[in-house]
Amino acid sequence: MSRPRTLPDSEIFVLVLAALADQGEKAISFGNLSRACGLAPATLAQRFGSVDGMIHAAILAEWDRLSAALDAENADPEKGAQGLLKRLPTPSAAVLAVSLRDAALRTQAEDWRARVETAVAARRGGSLKGREVAAMLVAAWYGRQLWDALGTKGFKLSDLMKRLG
Repeated sequence: MSRPRTLPDSEIFVLVLAALADQGEKAISFGNLSRACGLAPATLAQRFGSVDGMIHAAILAEWDRLSAALDAENADPEKGAQGLLKRLPTPSAAVLAVSLRDAALRTQAEDWRARVETAVAARRGGSLKGREVAAMLVAAWYGRQLWDALGTKGFKLSDLMKRLG
């Protein structure tokens, strides 16, 4: 089977993020990714410079994707806070872990979180209490998303929203 001559970065990033989530950073190499995508290791090295550069580019693209999803949801502000959070994709634990160690990616993560909290607060009235409740809701929602990957759901978002008022 011949190798593809080109492959968009977006398709490579899907493979990088999957490998990152399944096997961790240490398992990502140009050789391993080459086998997954069909491009020569040298082609990947030329395109991204280094494995760290490739991981950085993939995660940066993931933050862009998550931001675009948030923008799309914000286009319809009539939907409530719970509806917004149910439809919004979340970054994986691996994406978050790498982002916390890289200043540029950390800025992207902080910006996304602040924008999600602002969108939730706006749907809850925008008051000081609404912003505080939004921060708690987003933290609980994201924490639940992470833990749900390990088993059964621990609580319903609607139950939490009722308790927070």
